Amino acid sequence: MSLVKRPNATAEWFLPGIIFGLWFTLKKMLWNLFNQKKMPTLNYPEEKYEYGPRFKGNHVLTVKKDGSIRCTACMLCATNCPAQCIKITAAESNDPSVEKYPIAYEIDVLRCVYCGFCEEACPVDAIRMGPEWQTAALNGSKFTYDIQQLAYRPQLKGGIVSVLDEKERHQAGI
Repeated sequence: MSLVKRPNATAEWFLPGIIFGLWFTLKKMLWNLFNQKKMPTLNYPEEKYEYGPRFKGNHVLTVKKDGSIRCTACMLCATNCPAQCIKITAAESNDPSVEKYPIAYEIDVLRCVYCGFCEEACPVDAIRMGPEWQTAALNGSKFTYDIQQLAYRPQLKGGIVSVLDEKERHQAGI
């Protein structure tokens, strides 16, 4: 068995690459230093980037007209989630028109990949990806959102009414 001869890795190959990289970095640093007005920078948090209407941010559970959760605990969102970050505990409802409802609905947003599959899988428009994206906390346990955080947080001003309710109102002529 013969070994393949390889050329020696010498400084003549690496040295020009290192020098060019350092020169490029120095050139960009000096350009940015003397042309600060032309830099594409936002002074966060004073200036905030406005995302488009199709932006998928934090999750929102929609509510019915009476203020109750729209979710029917069908588990399609949890089944469709690639990160397996949605946990639902279902219970039977006392209302005969509702088969079951979630007594616990939790999303671990640190595990979530914000793909929107839960939103697409929901047959009753119970979960949406909202426009909010700023989530800050000192503790990792603050990133497990429950029903109160998903549907009734103060930024939602009482909850978001489902699109299905709006269609029902339009069909009824209200």
